[in-house]
Amino acid sequence: MLIADQLRKKNRAEYLLYMWQVEDLLRSFDCNAERVATEYLPQFKADEATAGKMTTWYADLCEMMVSEGVRLQGHLQINRNVLQELEELHGRLLKGGKFPYYREMYYRILPYIVELRAKGRSPEESELQTCFEALYGVLMLRLKRMEISPETDKAMKEISGLLGQLSDYYCKDAAGELEC
Repeated sequence: MLIADQLRKKNRAEYLLYMWQVEDLLRSFDCNAERVATEYLPQFKADEATAGKMTTWYADLCEMMVSEGVRLQGHLQINRNVLQELEELHGRLLKGGKFPYYREMYYRILPYIVELRAKGRSPEESELQTCFEALYGVLMLRLKRMEISPETDKAMKEISGLLGQLSDYYCKDAAGELEC
C-alpha cells in the first residue's frame, strides 16, 4: 500500500508493474481478504494504524477483483486506466515533433515489440501492453531465479528505458510542465 502510493506519484510504469504483482499475490490467496490479513500481512509488523490501512487496502482490492471478474486472470480497471493514460501520452509524444529522443527510443524497441507479438502475443494488444507484459514476465522469471538470455536482457533494458522515460514525461504532464 505505501509502496503503491509512492510509485503512483513517482513512476507510473513501476506502479503498474507493482500493481500487477499485487493482483497475482491476491490471486494466490484466492482473493480472500481474510486469508490475506491473517497469512500475508502479519509479516510486515506494522503499527496498528498502518496495519488497519493495509488490511482495508488489500480487502478493497480483493473485492474489486472479484466484482470485476479478474479473480483468475486479467487486470483491474484501475490498472487498465493507468495503462490507457500512458498509451495516450505515448501517442502524443510520438505525434509531436518536440520529443525526438523519445521517438528514437521507441523506434529502437519497435523490433522487440514485433518479435514479441510474433511469439504469440495477442494482436489486438497495444504496443505498451506488450512491453509491460514482457517486463512483467522477466520480473517473474527473475523472482524464480531463472536464467534470462543476454538478448532478452538487452531487450528488456531498452524497453525499460522507454517506459522509464514515458513515466518521467507522465509526471511532468501531470504537473502541467509538458507541452506535447
